[in-house]
Amino acid sequence: MPRLVSLDVLRGLTVAFMILVNNAGDGAVSYSQLRHSVWNGCTLTDLVFPGFLFIMGVSMALSFQGRLAKGTPPGKIALQVLKRSAVMFALGLLLNALPDFQLGTLRYLGVLQRIGVCYLICGLLLLYQRTWTSAVVTVAATAGYWLLLTRVSVPGYGLPGIDVPLLDPHGNLASYLDRLFIPQAHLYHQGFYDPEGVLSMLPSLASVLLGALTAIWIRRADVSAPRRLVSLALAAAGLIALGLIWGQSFAINKRLWTSSYVLFTAGIFMGLLALLISAIDERGWLKRGLKPWLVFGTNALTAYVLSELLSILIGNIRLGVGGTLQRSLYMLLPVWIGPGPLRSLIWSVLFVAVCFLPVWGLYRRKIFIKL
Repeated sequence: MPRLVSLDVLRGLTVAFMILVNNAGDGAVSYSQLRHSVWNGCTLTDLVFPGFLFIMGVSMALSFQGRLAKGTPPGKIALQVLKRSAVMFALGLLLNALPDFQLGTLRYLGVLQRIGVCYLICGLLLLYQRTWTSAVVTVAATAGYWLLLTRVSVPGYGLPGIDVPLLDPHGNLASYLDRLFIPQAHLYHQGFYDPEGVLSMLPSLASVLLGALTAIWIRRADVSAPRRLVSLALAAAGLIALGLIWGQSFAINKRLWTSSYVLFTAGIFMGLLALLISAIDERGWLKRGLKPWLVFGTNALTAYVLSELLSILIGNIRLGVGGTLQRSLYMLLPVWIGPGPLRSLIWSVLFVAVCFLPVWGLYRRKIFIKL
């Protein structure tokens, strides 16, 4: 099976944008599209994480298909899946613990933890179940999560949409279960919920499986390439439309990872993948200018972890009263460059460029780290 260069490019674009939005020069003045929605709604920033999970699902399905076709036993792959998921979860905990290792307030969940859990569950599904099982689980996860958040009474609040507003920040079932199972000191910012929480893990699995199902369709040998891509584009448009329509009654919400959000974001990345496959892999266009995205895309999680370590480092080195190395470096950007939001964006771009250098070195040496 030829490698999909378009997939590496899309992964690279996604992780580069993830690093950019996670590292604003001054988050208080950033452009609104470079910040997460406060609650309901969807900005460009809100697309990044589900897009990464969707791409992970595509990569997993393609990798597993290729390895199984070469005769690799499913058990061997499953063991590697278990190890990788454990490493990702442990790295997530380590990043949350830095720099002070205050275990009493250690956040248990996070981005890498969610990636690790999704990788494990979806990997085992792909290895040991048929394609239709993954499709059924995807539908069950999206529909089941909607039913849970709209039809189940929340203790202390009542029935959503009747006794308490639908998707009320405190009074929804996902937030309630986060508080029930995780002590407040170990929640996101010691708050009232976790954006990578317990119940919202369910729809995030659907984001990964939609990517896996997309990969299975892409590799269909009995369907011509043009027909596969047209069908993929139509499916993407359908998912976007369904997500927007569903969002009228069950809001698109990244914080809760709502079912409408799953469909909407998966549709966007499905469409982007179809477009890039057509332009890069099928037609051979866009040959120039792909190197930075290939560099990020072939060591995506490594780039993300390095960016987090660098952010923690410069954000915790104190220089004077109330100042950090990050703030001091940011203030070196001259005011004449532009208004606050633009300077914040320029800092973010420079931060991405710095993160590019070590992964560029790995790429040149053909070192691809599988976290």
